[in-house]
Amino acid sequence: MCMKLYLINEHTMNISISSILLSLGGKCLLNWALVFLQRNHICKSFLGVFSVSLAVVDITLTLSVTTLHIHADGYVILLGLKLTKYHICLLVQILGQVYRALLWPVVVLAGLDHFCTVTQRLQPTGRARWIFYLCVSCSLWYLTAVYVFLLSDFIPVLEDVPYNQIHQCWVFHNSEVLQVSMLLLLTLGCVMLYAGYRTRLLKNPPLKDQITDQSRTHSRGKVVHQAVRIFLNTWALFLFFLATFFLLPVEIPAYLGLNIAWLCFLNSLLIAAVLCAVSPSSQLAQDLAVVPPDSFCKWRF
Repeated sequence: MCMKLYLINEHTMNISISSILLSLGGKCLLNWALVFLQRNHICKSFLGVFSVSLAVVDITLTLSVTTLHIHADGYVILLGLKLTKYHICLLVQILGQVYRALLWPVVVLAGLDHFCTVTQRLQPTGRARWIFYLCVSCSLWYLTAVYVFLLSDFIPVLEDVPYNQIHQCWVFHNSEVLQVSMLLLLTLGCVMLYAGYRTRLLKNPPLKDQITDQSRTHSRGKVVHQAVRIFLNTWALFLFFLATFFLLPVEIPAYLGLNIAWLCFLNSLLIAAVLCAVSPSSQLAQDLAVVPPDSFCKWRF
């Protein structure tokens, strides 16, 4: 099967197929370990259902790549098609691009889901919730694949050598995960600074008609600081690793960028942001606010 060789650019890195298999295998183990850890409530949020779908896609990719790599003849005949090691590189590159394109839509949809949960708006219950999240996740995968194939400028990078001589693949690297994380953390930090600033402004002796507003603002400031403290106490080590990757010239392959560990971190970060932005302290104190499920942070106020 003839493959056209495209120019290699600065967004690619050359990785051996064995390293790709090892990293994909480690990612799958971590994915399913986290799915098992959250098994009691993983289907109660969009991020939970999407995490399961990501674990399924990852293990499908890993098994496909492994089958092609270890086959003695160097190729596999499937539905009349001859699949070779070219397709290992092609599959890894395509899934990497799909993962890169999924980052922001997942952040936006998860944020909307958490907002609706905390404010108790448009929330289906029981099996209807699970079916709704499953339909949204499947639609998101489909639309993202359509975008990558038909609308994006994605061009695969393949070596112009016989398939039985391919031992390395050119893969795209991914910096969007770090950018998304840092942007959300900066947003959360700005919210915390604003709440602290408002609390300081209201430390002067208030007028009688300002007492209620001062009490509400002071309580909101306490909620913000407590939510940030809970988040940082849980994810401090993960934040250290993110900062290390961000400051050092470390390139993350695109097929590893989107993983369930990062989705768990994103889940806690979005919960903290939504609680800081919209949740009244009186509701939290009386356990009236519904906090989205989180297996890592214990949101107790």
